[in-house]
Formats: sequence, structure tokens, C-alpha cells
Amino acid sequence: MDEMQREFLEIVEQVKAHLEYRRALGMSFVEMPLRGGARPTAPVAAQVDPENTASAVGEKPFASGSTGLAAVREELGDCTRCKLHKGRKNIVFGEGNPDAALVFVGEGPGQEEDLQGRPFVGAAGQLLTDIIVKGMQLKREDVYICNIVKCRPPGNRNPEPDEVGACEPFLIKQLGAINPQIIIGLGNVAVKTLLKTKEGITSLRGNWKTYQGIPLMPTFHPAYLLRTPSDKKLVWEDIKKVLAALKKIEKG
Repeated sequence: MDEMQREFLEIVEQVKAHLEYRRALGMSFVEMPLRGGARPTAPVAAQVDPENTASAVGEKPFASGSTGLAAVREELGDCTRCKLHKGRKNIVFGEGNPDAALVFVGEGPGQEEDLQGRPFVGAAGQLLTDIIVKGMQLKREDVYICNIVKCRPPGNRNPEPDEVGACEPFLIKQLGAINPQIIIGLGNVAVKTLLKTKEGITSLRGNWKTYQGIPLMPTFHPAYLLRTPSDKKLVWEDIKKVLAALKKIEKG
């Protein structure tokens, strides 16, 4: 496959991702090219310069903050849209500041999360909390934490495509309601779902991407770090990039 073919396929994937995003928000129209060949811009996945993250944030498409999140949670209801509901004890919707500047997106609930109905409260969750509190010097309640799927996959396996497909519209609406300044994608499943890519987390991590106009930093999942503690230093390098970008945004 030559470079032109690769670029064409990337454009196709980006357009598909954007159309899926609009469909999840209830939009049924597509912007058409203008006369004379000019085309309106669309927030598709791309590289983002960490020095210019403030300008990459999109406008909120619907109700924001706690009002928007409450509406999404009400729409989700006692969800039975995929087979994961059969084994769950609790839906793990997400928690934190509804107007957070920073959102962490993981893969799915584990055993402790399923029992408590809260994201990242097990061993991996404690490590994530340490990253937020001890490393970033933030309060856990000041950020927002959620997952791609809201119910625990059996045996903590990866969520299957139909399960992700059933849950992703609610994630899209969650992120739209919060409209964060930056997203941190935790691990393969989260990052591949958000970016609509087949590229693995090892090559993606540490490189700025965008999700619907929002700067996204891919990094390793805390559960992976529990198994491979030597890679904690790599995650810290990624986190430092996020901190620098947040500081720049705060300064305006």
C-alpha cells in the first residue's frame, strides 16, 4: 500500500468516526461542500500540538455539566442494550467534576467497580488515584473518570465490538456534556475506541491526538502498570505533557 492509499484510508476512517459521533448526538444531517470547492471544517481525529491545546477545544453540542450528565444517565437507565447487563451488579456510569478540565477514559469496570458502582476503585484504581493526587497534585473529585463500557465484562475480558457499540453513544454524550480541555485515554481498548484506530497503545502513547476537537493523550492503563511497573516512568512522561498543557490553558 502506497502513501496516498494510506492517507485515503485514514480520511475514510476519520469521516466514519465523525458521522458516528453526529449520529450518537441525534444529528441526521451532513454538511455539504460549498460552491467553488471550499469545504466547511469538521472536528476529525488528527495530531495536535501540545503548545496549542487551548485552541483545539470544541464547542459544547448540548446541555453541559451536571445537567447534561444527568440527562445522559437518565437515558442510559437500567440498561439492557447488550449482554453485559446479565452479569453485572451495578452500572458504573462515571464520577467526578461534571465541568472537569481533565477526563480519564478507561476500558470497563472490574470486580470492585462492579460491586461499588464506581470507576477505578480496585488496585488499578488506587494507582490511578495516586497518579492524580500524588503525581498531578490534583484532587480526584476535580477530574472526571469513566469507561468505554459501563458494565463489567465477565472475567475482566476485553469488551466485544457489539458491547462497545451499545455503550459508546453514552460515552460520546458524557464527553460532550463535560466538554473537557483534555482527555487521557487509558490503555488499548479506550484509545482504539476513541480514535477509531487499529494502532496499538505502545506506539500511540505519549503522542498528542484529538477526539472531536479535544486534545487526547494516550497512555498505558494502570492495570498494565501493576503488571509492568518498570513502565511507570513512561506514563509519568505522558502525564507531565498533560500537566504542561493544562498549565498553558489556565494561563490563557
